[in-house]
Amino acid sequence: MYSKLNELIPSDFPDTSRVWIYQGSRPFIEKEENEINEQLEHFYTQWQAHGKPVKGWAKLLFKQFIVIIADQAITEVSGCSIDDSARIIKSLERQYSVNFFDRMTLTFLIDGKAQMLPFGQVQYAIDKGFINQETLVFNNIATTKKELLETWLVPLNKSWLADKVSYPQLQ
Repeated sequence: MYSKLNELIPSDFPDTSRVWIYQGSRPFIEKEENEINEQLEHFYTQWQAHGKPVKGWAKLLFKQFIVIIADQAITEVSGCSIDDSARIIKSLERQYSVNFFDRMTLTFLIDGKAQMLPFGQVQYAIDKGFINQETLVFNNIATTKKELLETWLVPLNKSWLADKVSYPQLQ
């Protein structure tokens, strides 16, 4: 677990809140980040499900990930309200010529910055010492706030990738 996530994620959502994570195919510059966060705020402050307001939150984190949270204890999101969230992501893809649905690129947190790596190059990066078993990897399959806080950023050796790579033997 990456303890600084608690500072980035709002505390007034229960652990059971629904989460969606979208990884951009490139980092955004500051101007884009500000524009995206403004659009996300406009989206979640108007977000509704079956005519009822959704207590939501969305933000671009690490200049690369859009995280959307919905408090399902207040209003359950489903169908059309989930489609609304996907629509804003698709709109941002078009605006910024970016892909938020590429699942073959992994992102690691290196020196406090998100660094992307194609899945096929992970073993090479380990072999060359660019990353190691303690390097934090983003696990974008978290579906609740609790999972987001506990498993979104984990060391490589504790991630789903752990059994798919090998580490050089120490001499």
